[in-house]
Amino acid sequence: MENLPRGIRQFLVRAKRATNHAKESLEDTAQHNVHYEEDDGWRYVNAFVGKQRLSGQETVWKDGQPVWAMNYLCRVTGEGFSSAFLCDALAQMQPDAPYRGPIEYQQGPLLYCNMHGGDLGWFYGREEMFASGVSVYECLYHGGAIE
Repeated sequence: MENLPRGIRQFLVRAKRATNHAKESLEDTAQHNVHYEEDDGWRYVNAFVGKQRLSGQETVWKDGQPVWAMNYLCRVTGEGFSSAFLCDALAQMQPDAPYRGPIEYQQGPLLYCNMHGGDLGWFYGREEMFASGVSVYECLYHGGAIE
């Protein structure tokens, strides 16, 4: 990992899992900021705008300095999209790739798929949700170390 502080991977997993379902209860406004902090200098901010089409950025800070960021652009593309299912899928992220959700996650007729490349210091990916085999959501993301 390129110039990333020790413990960032574990912090990302804790921060994303702690804030993931908070997005479901956000007010219907144009801009959202979700925060998570720990006493040892770690801070996570997920700032995004939009609902059916949204753009956002996650940033990790250590001791007041930005050290990692990820940008994403997502859109609902069809009937059957479920934000609750997406939050469940994102909560299943793998600690070795804490960008979005797992490679694959399914509940009934809903299927989440995530393809990514690179490592925590420099990565890219694409996620998609299917309802009964039809694509209903897609998201492109990329990010890495901040210097």
